[in-house]
Amino acid sequence: MDLSKVVNELRQNFKNGVMQGIESRLHQLQRLNDLLDENEELILEALYKDLHKCKLESNVMELLQVRKEIGHCFQNLDEWMSPTKVSPDLLNVLNHCEIRAEPKGVVLIISPWNYPVNLLLSPLAGALAAGNVVVLKPSEVAPNVCKVFESLIPRYLDEKCVQLVSGGVLETTALLKLRFDHIFFTGAPSVAKIVMRAASEHLTPVTLELGGKCPAIIDETCDFDTISKRIVWGKFCNSGQTCLAVDYILCIKKCQDALVNSLKKAIVKFYGEDPKGSKSYGRIINERHFERVCNLINSSKVVFGGNFDKSNLYISPTILSNVTADDSIMSEEIFGPLLPILCIDKIDEAIDFVNSREKPLALYVFSTNSSVVEKILKQTSSGGVCVNDALVHGAVPNLPFGGIGQSGMGAYHGKESFDVFSHKKSCLLKNQKFEFMNDIRYPPYDENWFVIRWVQSLLRPSLKRRFRFNLFHVSLLALIVACILKALAMF
Repeated sequence: MDLSKVVNELRQNFKNGVMQGIESRLHQLQRLNDLLDENEELILEALYKDLHKCKLESNVMELLQVRKEIGHCFQNLDEWMSPTKVSPDLLNVLNHCEIRAEPKGVVLIISPWNYPVNLLLSPLAGALAAGNVVVLKPSEVAPNVCKVFESLIPRYLDEKCVQLVSGGVLETTALLKLRFDHIFFTGAPSVAKIVMRAASEHLTPVTLELGGKCPAIIDETCDFDTISKRIVWGKFCNSGQTCLAVDYILCIKKCQDALVNSLKKAIVKFYGEDPKGSKSYGRIINERHFERVCNLINSSKVVFGGNFDKSNLYISPTILSNVTADDSIMSEEIFGPLLPILCIDKIDEAIDFVNSREKPLALYVFSTNSSVVEKILKQTSSGGVCVNDALVHGAVPNLPFGGIGQSGMGAYHGKESFDVFSHKKSCLLKNQKFEFMNDIRYPPYDENWFVIRWVQSLLRPSLKRRFRFNLFHVSLLALIVACILKALAMF
C-alpha cells in the first residue's frame, strides 16, 4: 500500500467537502453503528481468540462504549456544529462574536491491543462527528480483531472518508513520517514519545492516551466486602490489562488483613477456586507480556494466587501484601492481574506517596469520610478520580477522559471527542455602519489624544470587581463619544 497516496487522496477528499455537512457525518456514524450491529458475533469471537474475553465483558467494555459514543454524537451533533455566540468587548459591542467548530482535516488514529475495538472506534466516532477524514492503524498485537476490521471497515465506511492501514512497526513508522492534521495515539509512554517527536516535524497536534500506576487509597471507614468486589472487578477484568485498572493499593495498616480477606472472597466469588477454568477470566495477550508480568511477582509477598501457565498465557488473580516502594512491582505499570498492597499509617502518607510519583491516569479513593475524600482530591493530581468504585468514570460520555503529565495529553469522550478533533475558529462579524465611532482609532492620534485616553480608562479592567455594561451604558457611552467627536470637529 502506498501510504503517501492514501493520505494525499484523503486530504483531497476532505478539501472537496466529503464530510462537510451534517448529513454526511451522520451517515458515516450510522454505518459505523451498522458495522457493530451486523457483525457482533464475529467481533466477539475475534476478541475471545486474542484475549480470551467472555462475550458479556466484551459487549460491555468494548461494543457498548462505542455505541454510547455514536449515540451521543447523534443526539448532540446539531448543537455541537452550531456557532457558539460569545459576548464582545466594549469596542465591539455592536458587532457579533462567535466561535465556529471546523474539522481539522486528515486524522491518524493509532490504537492499542488491550481494548482493540473500543479504543479504535470510539475516537473514530468523534473524528467523524467533527467532519474529519481518518486513517486507522489498529494494533497488530491483536491479530484476529485486526483481521476482522481489515474486512469490515472498507465494506461499511466510505473509502473517501476512512482508510485502514494494517501492519506493525514498519507501517506505523512510515505513517508517522507523513503529515497529518491531528494524531490520536493510545498506548505506552515510550511509544508516545516517538509519536510526539514525529508529529513535531510537521507541527501536528497530538492527543496521547497513556497509562501509569493508578493508585487506590483506602481508609478504615470502608465496608471492605463492598469495595473489594468493586476493586476486584475493576482490576481483574481483561486479566488486568486495562490502563484504568487499580495498579496498587495504599491501605491503612491496621486494615490490611481485613481488606485481603475480603479481596480473596471476591476473587473466589467471581472466578471460582480455580480461575483458570472460569469462562469470565481472560488471558495475557502474548508470551512477551506474560514473561514481563511474571517477572514482577515476588513469591515471598504473595498472599493469594501467584499461579501461572505459560502454555495457556494464564496468570491467576494475585494479591501481594506488605509491598514497599522499592519492590520491582512498583517500578512500572503492571498491566496484568497482580495487585500489590502497601501499608500506610495515615492518609497524609498516601497523599505524599502519590505526589512523589508520576501523575496517574486515574486515582481511586475508597472512604465514607467526605472530608478525607475532599482532602485527597484537593492535594493530588491525576487524569481523573473515581470515589468508591473503579473504572466506571471512564464510561460516562460527559466526563472527559484523559491523562496528565506522563499519563497523557488531551482528552476525549462525548463532546470532548468532537472538540479534540475540531479547530475552534474565532469569528467577529461587523457591518460597515457607524463609521464615526471608529474615528478615534485612526491617525493622526495627537488630535484625539484626550478622547483616546478617556476611552482607554473605560476599557481598562478593574482588578477589584467586575462591572457589566448593559445596553443603557453602551448607548450612553456611544452618545458621549459621538458628541465629543462632533465638538472636536468644530474647532
